[in-house]
Amino acid sequence: MARPEKEAVVSEIQQKIAMSKSVILADYRGLNVAEATELRKKLREAGVEYKVVKNTLTSRAAKAANIEGLDQFLSGPTALAFGINDVVIPAKILADFAKDHKNLELKGGILEGKVIGLQAVKELATLPTRDALLGQLVGMFQAPLRGLVTVLSGPLRNLTYAVEAVRKQKAGE
Repeated sequence: MARPEKEAVVSEIQQKIAMSKSVILADYRGLNVAEATELRKKLREAGVEYKVVKNTLTSRAAKAANIEGLDQFLSGPTALAFGINDVVIPAKILADFAKDHKNLELKGGILEGKVIGLQAVKELATLPTRDALLGQLVGMFQAPLRGLVTVLSGPLRNLTYAVEAVRKQKAGE
């Protein structure tokens, strides 16, 4: 690549790192074309951008974004998955894909501007997504209201049963 092209790539990656809530690094060596296409499709559907960038350019972009310590993960072929909207989704998709495809190896990542290791990426992958957490929160708010409605409707329901029993009793006489 010519120097201006490299500078453009470094600038693009720096911006993506700065915008992303999480960036997961993976070694894709050994994936065939069909597997790589399947992975890209899953990531794209989840709103995750996936790029293969030279390690030296990634290192320069990380330093320009004031991120130190990423060089330890930049050996061999490296792909970057940028989680712009959700912290968990890139880690979850890559970890699930790596379970089924042993050739994909997670390396480490960046979480909210801090470099994290492989173990932290695996732990991140086990967390529920933002949408799942919001659903749980709504459920927590809804449960007491549902209980209140049930309690308040109890006397009315009992009155209905009593009136029905009286009606049956009078109809039987």
